[in-house]
Amino acid sequence: MAVKHNPTGIVHQGKKGGTTGCGVDTKKHSSHWVDSHQKITCDKNGCKN
Repeated sequence: MAVKHNPTGIVHQGKKGGTTGCGVDTKKHSSHWVDSHQKITCDKNGCKN
């Protein structure tokens, strides 16, 4: 599953209401996050590998 951060357009591994693969809490500013089926574009450790 992937989650997209709307202000930046970066797609992370994870899901809305949890934590991304690179450790970002999607519950903070939850309106900025949407579940997505797009390719993961975050290059940080945990999302990309």
